[in-house]
Amino acid sequence: MKKLIDQISDQVSAAFERAGFDPSLGRCAPSNRPDLCQYQCNGAMAGAKLYRTAPFLIAQKVADALTANPLFSKAEMVRPGFLNLNVSPTALAHLLTELEQDEARCGSEADAHPQTIIIDYGGPNVAKPLHVGHLRSAIIGESLKRIARFKGHTVIGDVHLGDWGLQIGQIITELKQRQPELPYFQEGNPGPFPAEPPFSIADLEEIYPAASRKSKEDASFKAAAQEATARLQEGHPGYRALWRHIINVSVSDLKSNYEKLDVSFDLWMGESDAQPFIPTMVARMKDDGFAHLSDGALVVDVAEEGDTREVPPCLILKSDGAAQYETTDLATIVQRQRDYRPDRIIYVVDKRQELHFVRVFRCAYKTGLLDPKRCSLEFVGFGTMNGKDGKPFKTREGGVLRLEYLLRDVTDAVFEKSRGNGELSEEELRQVSEKVGLAAIKYGDLSNQPSKDYVFDLGRFIAFEGNTGPYIMYTMVRIKSILKKVAETYPDAELTAILPPEGEKETNLYLTLLRFADAVDDAYEQNAPNRLCRYIYDLSNCLNQFYAERSILREEDPRRRSSYVRILQLVLRVLERSVDLLGFEAPERM
Repeated sequence: MKKLIDQISDQVSAAFERAGFDPSLGRCAPSNRPDLCQYQCNGAMAGAKLYRTAPFLIAQKVADALTANPLFSKAEMVRPGFLNLNVSPTALAHLLTELEQDEARCGSEADAHPQTIIIDYGGPNVAKPLHVGHLRSAIIGESLKRIARFKGHTVIGDVHLGDWGLQIGQIITELKQRQPELPYFQEGNPGPFPAEPPFSIADLEEIYPAASRKSKEDASFKAAAQEATARLQEGHPGYRALWRHIINVSVSDLKSNYEKLDVSFDLWMGESDAQPFIPTMVARMKDDGFAHLSDGALVVDVAEEGDTREVPPCLILKSDGAAQYETTDLATIVQRQRDYRPDRIIYVVDKRQELHFVRVFRCAYKTGLLDPKRCSLEFVGFGTMNGKDGKPFKTREGGVLRLEYLLRDVTDAVFEKSRGNGELSEEELRQVSEKVGLAAIKYGDLSNQPSKDYVFDLGRFIAFEGNTGPYIMYTMVRIKSILKKVAETYPDAELTAILPPEGEKETNLYLTLLRFADAVDDAYEQNAPNRLCRYIYDLSNCLNQFYAERSILREEDPRRRSSYVRILQLVLRVLERSVDLLGFEAPERM
């Protein structure tokens, strides 16, 4: 189904052509004065210079050419040359009937040229629990993945674990000091090693910070950790076995926690998977003359003329030959090109890492690791989730809050707020609170522009009024309740045609329903789920305003009542599709 704005533009463009003007002048847009009209065209203003004619004369000729067009109830010229347009009620009813028939896509067309897209989001380090700092990457990345898939693209979500480097050496060293008798530390032991790990996720969560702290305070421990890291990367059998245990235990815990967020990944790969590609990549950079030594380190210059800030060289190898994050990210690009041939790679990462990715992207293009005409590298930088003090969110004790605790706290807050609802048992209320709590967190995050910081305000996020996830949930549950009551009151009623809207609020509801495809396209093209949040908030408001002046249950005209029912069903379908793209769902009752 073609979007309404495109259908309007097609008709107005044809009218420009019939009036003797360039049809490209007929592009229309939603009105910036909705009190005057629904849509507008300013093409006559641009055409005035082209045709040396007063713009109001051009606009009047086009308006005359649209007089009998059934799509419009109004097409009028307004000086100095604007064209104001309203869609006819009959056309709106026809368009919604067409939208209703498109049950799967709700009028949103898949892209004509599907692409392969990799979205790099998540990025946790192994051996550490997920915390609130991982929240935005997971939530934004998951929504972008769902939206792109809905647009018809093949999308691969990669968690991209931090599973290679000094932190692993630190854990191995700490474990060796605690349990030197373990077979992993027996020199010359090629294995096999125990299938069961010598630690749990709880053990790792205690070992890792202890080892990290020692590495900062004790130079000998740090040196031992660096040596352990080097031996791991060289292939020490015992250390490799421990490393696999660390990954397996960590990934199992990470999957469990991401599942609670309703976030999933197609690939559970990490920095370690890119290591085999580094030697060949580095050799090629040297041979092609891109990489050179600077103070003993191997670098590629990526500064460009016109840079308004300093862009340091991309560090490929340190003076001791060790690879860096830049190296790993570049090698990961090589790996992804080999395995998936993506058209786009999108990185959903803290915006404070922007300079890192500027260097990586420039280096990848400059050295020919990929062709910019074949694959685009895109950085979606997100801001921080802050406390009410405006600083990154912390616990009362000043620590970083674990993600599972945040989910628990929000669910508990929704549960306590909803107590006293006599219709729900305590068990059902708990289940409902989990869904509403997740909606509160996700919508509270996604409704903000990704690059902006925002304040996590629990009271505001779980409110059942205003621009919040619970308000959207309440609207959806309210629709389900109304439809159930109508079915019970009129069990034998048949659904008849969608009728033309009556009144401003009903017309606004029809028009807003028809904007779903625009909202999806906008969110996809801008990598901005907040555009879809804005849309469903508008749609929910339109529905509630419409319902406030229409008594569906007491509507005596069965044809009009049937039309209302079909409109409610359509609103519910669009909201369900939208919240699924955002990564949450509504309960049946609240």
